Amino acid sequence: MLAHLRDVIHSACPEVEETIKWGMPSFLYQGGILCGIAAFKQHCSFWFWKARAAVPASAEDADGMGQFGRITKVADLHSKKALADHVRAAMESKRDSAKAPARALKADAKPAKPRPPPATPDDLLVALKRNATARKTVEAFSPSCKREYVEWITEAKRSDTRERRIAQAVK
Repeated sequence: MLAHLRDVIHSACPEVEETIKWGMPSFLYQGGILCGIAAFKQHCSFWFWKARAAVPASAEDADGMGQFGRITKVADLHSKKALADHVRAAMESKRDSAKAPARALKADAKPAKPRPPPATPDDLLVALKRNATARKTVEAFSPSCKREYVEWITEAKRSDTRERRIAQAVK
């Protein structure tokens, strides 16, 4: 079954590259995942990365992993021609998505304003005044990094946790 699927994929898309993704054979086209196969003890699965573009809705409703459900024998699959058509549809979808322009901003959309730097809690300021090295390090942080430190300290639920975090921050 796996060899059959592999042959169909390679015949429909000669440019496809094989690799292993998530421990399963996967097939790359134009640098991105096109489709893949998963093998199990009693069955296998065949899936497309962008399923809706390549597989009719009736096939997507099948049980099991992938758009074709549990494949226990070659007869469970669509014909070679139909599978090749699915592969070609997935290729076409991938080509179209690569050509699609990035979404343009609405004409009346305003650029996001940068968030103000966070207000440093008093207890952290006191600890930073005692440690010049820590103070210089924190002053060199970007606003987002400062915000993360402040949030890490202020979201402590217990006062001893907050004190421990402040001690760790100025080490």
